[in-house]
Amino acid sequence: MYTLSEENYLKSIYRLSQQSNFKITPTAIAESLKNNPASVVDMIRKLTDKQLIEYDKKKGVKLTPVGLKDAVLIVRRHRLWEVFLLEKLGYHWDEIHDIAEELEHISDATLADRLDKFLGFPEYDPHGDPIPKANGKVPKPYSVTLADLKTGTNCRVAAVKDTSSSFLQYLQKLDIGIGTNIKLLEKITYDNSLVISINDKENTTVSQKFGENILVD
Repeated sequence: MYTLSEENYLKSIYRLSQQSNFKITPTAIAESLKNNPASVVDMIRKLTDKQLIEYDKKKGVKLTPVGLKDAVLIVRRHRLWEVFLLEKLGYHWDEIHDIAEELEHISDATLADRLDKFLGFPEYDPHGDPIPKANGKVPKPYSVTLADLKTGTNCRVAAVKDTSSSFLQYLQKLDIGIGTNIKLLEKITYDNSLVISINDKENTTVSQKFGENILVD
């Protein structure tokens, strides 16, 4: 059994490892969890003692096989709860993350598998992130962003990188969700902003940062 804080650290390290090939530093973990560096260093020591992570100043932080297995299980619970909250309880897209943050710590041995079956074994959560299977295998994540596309390309919103309430609320205002059809009409040279059409409606201009946070297929 782990403390809530230990589980949050394992999940954070896992998510950072999925986002890039760069080494995971204590600073990156601190920024991810909005914790101060001193407390991160202390937790790294604890997780190392429990053989859940390995830490080298040159190579950074890495999950051990045991740490990875447990981190994947926490992520699995979190993402299944997000699906449940949205599809079965009617919560809004921007509300589910914080609630799932609390529910993910329920560690009953069979709950996640029962929830998975009840939901019809979904492969992706409401933000488009892959849901790990019971055997630990993870569906392939989406990697191409709206900003990566060439002008004139049609695409479908598959996932979002930024899951903050402010960004999700902005997407709702634009009537964009998972599955929304978007066409990239123009890339403005001056500031790299993007002109898009949403579901073949009137044109909208969005920032490059916006485009980098929308994953498409």
